[in-house]
Amino acid sequence: MSLTQGFVDEFERLLQWRRDVRHFASEPISDELVEHLLDLACLAPSVGNSQPWRFVSVDEARHRSAVVANFSAANAHALQGYEGERAERYANLKLAGLGEAPRQFAVFCDEDTSQGHGLGSRTMPEMLRYSTALAVHTLWLAARAHDIGVGWVSIIDPERMADDLDVPRRWKLVAYLCLGRSLDESTVPELERVGWQARSSACRQVIYR
Repeated sequence: MSLTQGFVDEFERLLQWRRDVRHFASEPISDELVEHLLDLACLAPSVGNSQPWRFVSVDEARHRSAVVANFSAANAHALQGYEGERAERYANLKLAGLGEAPRQFAVFCDEDTSQGHGLGSRTMPEMLRYSTALAVHTLWLAARAHDIGVGWVSIIDPERMADDLDVPRRWKLVAYLCLGRSLDESTVPELERVGWQARSSACRQVIYR
């Protein structure tokens, strides 16, 4: 495979602009585009070719309300873990776009899948969840390439989510994603911009043996 320098440059730019989005426009995304993004996500690598990811489109009002309630409870609990100025700063963060994002997906990992016949996951069962995370990241890059922002909501009770969405308990939540047009374009993570946490200068560490 031969790629042009222009493609390489644009790919690097894509990685820089791939940011977690919390501020969404309410305009809808076409079903055709969403289906295309999901097809691209399924090109992600997976242990033993197991493809353990399960995308659940959360569209009904009652299910979205359950997700919001889940987030609100988890967020209140998380706030109790902070004190003083850090607690005040946490309370003022916008941590999800659940009320605005036109498309939302709960992404589960089926840890009992027979696909792949256990290759690689018998020795490292966690590889199934890692594979699902790679599908999430592939979707994220694909969405950004189509000018769609993605927000990953992790302040949530995963067990409650399975019950709220009526999916098998053996499925384990890996990500809850909000998708939509971003109202806030920046190559700098929002948490860095608002002073929560700067990037670490030691994020790139290589240990040689």
